[in-house]
Amino acid sequence: MASWNSVELEVLFYVLGWISFCSWAICFYPQLILNFRRKSVQGLNFDFVVLNLTKHTSYLIYNASLFFSSTVQRQYRQKYGFNQMIPVAVNDVAFSVHAVLMTALTLLQIAIYDRGNQKFSRIAIAIVSVAWLSAAACVFVALPTHSWYWLASCFNTLQIVMTTIKYMPQAIFNFQRKSTIGFSMGYVSFDFLGSATSFCQMMVQSVDQRSWVNIYGNIGKTLLSLVSISFDILFMVQHFVLYPSKKKTAVPPSDDAVSKEPLVRPSEDQHENDVC
Repeated sequence: MASWNSVELEVLFYVLGWISFCSWAICFYPQLILNFRRKSVQGLNFDFVVLNLTKHTSYLIYNASLFFSSTVQRQYRQKYGFNQMIPVAVNDVAFSVHAVLMTALTLLQIAIYDRGNQKFSRIAIAIVSVAWLSAAACVFVALPTHSWYWLASCFNTLQIVMTTIKYMPQAIFNFQRKSTIGFSMGYVSFDFLGSATSFCQMMVQSVDQRSWVNIYGNIGKTLLSLVSISFDILFMVQHFVLYPSKKKTAVPPSDDAVSKEPLVRPSEDQHENDVC
C-alpha cells in the first residue's frame, strides 16, 4: 500500500482538502439565504438545480464506494497498480453528503417560494431520466461479474457529464435576461475557491507520489474542478463586466421562460447585492 514520501506535502494535501471542502460547503448558503430573504427563486435557473442534484448524488455514490469499500479499492489497485493511493479522501465524502442535502433544500425552496413563470424544462427532465436509467442498466451489467469499481466509475462518468452541462442553463438564463439578479455571486466565489484548491490537492498528491495516476485515475474529480473553474469565471464576467447590477437591469425580457414581474423592487437591489 502506498504511503506519503513527504510529511510537508501530506499536511498540505489535507489542508487543501479541507479548504476545498469548506469552500464547496459554504457555497450553497449564499443562494439559500438570498432565496430566503427575497422569498423568491426568480433568477435561479431550475434546470441548473435539478441537474446539480443528479450530479452530486452520483458523485456521492462514487466517493462513498471508493472510500468505504475494500473490494472497490482492491479492484482500483488491480487496474492502476497496487502501490497507488486511493484518490478519494474523507473530505470528498463529507462534501458529497453535504452537497446532496443542500441541493435538495434548494429544490424545497423552489417548491415553496415565488417562482413567477419559471419551471423545469422538458429537456432537463429528459436528461435526468436518461441518466438514472443508464445508471440502472450499469448496475445490471456489473452484477454477474461483480465489477464494482467499473460500476463506481460509471457513476463517476455520470457526474462528469452532469458537471459539464449543469452550468449551461444558468449561463444561458443570465444571457437571456442580461442580468445575474437572483443568482448569488457568493455561490460562484466559494465554488471557484473550492474547485481551485481541490485541483491543487490532487497536484500535491501527484508530486509526492511522482505519478499522474491520481489525476487520470480520478478523472471525475479533475474535470469537476476544471469545468467548475471555467464556468465560475464566466459567471464573474457576466456579473461584473457584461451585466453589472448598477445598470438596474431588474426587469427581464418578456418571454415564456421568465417572469414578467421585476425580479426585485428597486429598493431591494442594494440589499440583494449585499447578500451576493
